[in-house]
Amino acid sequence: MTHAASLPLDLHQWVARHVTGMDTAAVTDASWPRGDSRVWRVRADHGEVFVKLYPSTEKYEREVKGCEHATRALAAGEAPRLLARTPQLPAVVLSALPGRVVRGLPLEQAEEQNVHRLAGSLLRRWHDTPEPISDLEHQRIMAAVTAQADEAAMILDRIGDQLSPAEQDLVRSAAHNLPRLAQSLPLAYRHGDYSPRNWLWDPEPTPGHHGLIDFEESAPGLAVEDLVWLCGAAWPTRPDLRDAFLTGYDRPLSSTEQHALVLLTARLGVSYLNTGLTKTDTVLMDRGRTVLEHMVRALH
Repeated sequence: MTHAASLPLDLHQWVARHVTGMDTAAVTDASWPRGDSRVWRVRADHGEVFVKLYPSTEKYEREVKGCEHATRALAAGEAPRLLARTPQLPAVVLSALPGRVVRGLPLEQAEEQNVHRLAGSLLRRWHDTPEPISDLEHQRIMAAVTAQADEAAMILDRIGDQLSPAEQDLVRSAAHNLPRLAQSLPLAYRHGDYSPRNWLWDPEPTPGHHGLIDFEESAPGLAVEDLVWLCGAAWPTRPDLRDAFLTGYDRPLSSTEQHALVLLTARLGVSYLNTGLTKTDTVLMDRGRTVLEHMVRALH
């Protein structure tokens, strides 16, 4: 829920120089309850804008690069426009988009399927718009996948006795096979957090308008990584949404991509479980166990 909030003084002074007719009495906190970025909705002469303050220069730079990528990849109104930026704070001012955040919206089944189909179409255009990937960047991508594999191996050693034999085999496969599979997987500029909390939906224009926000995790990587959240949280219980999304994406996943997707999602699930056990967090424990159970079934 949003509530009235004032901008920090230095941020307020910078925004006032870049946003005409800024209404200081109409500033609301639009931050997620978790996460370390801070977001405000600000009313101005030409409508609403969003102001984001980042915890690191890296996240700021990713947001800026993501906005620039979106301008090339997506249609007008599908992503925020970058209205102002400053690396010194670091902060940006972004245009507002129509619609509401999809997560938690009460959608009828057919409408929800349409949202996921449009989300698939948008991601395909996002992925198909190339960004140069240097040799150093390619090495970083492969090192990141190896780090995920190493994490799976470490967790298996730590909590293997908490897993069923089939789950142990699955996590062991992730540890052993992900680096090899990654060598032959398509690379793309990833959104990095492609899930309904970053999708916007406006049902008014037929067949509806889908938008995308939040680019601070965007970076080159494995294209299939953008499907991990959906594979773990949405598709196991809603195969209709998987079908709708992949219809929109309009490219079948290769057998290698499907295998890697299951292993990447299993790695995430066992990471949830490990963190949940470490912190005695039952929500994370349940989430991790559910993901692992679903991924075991996905391989059979």
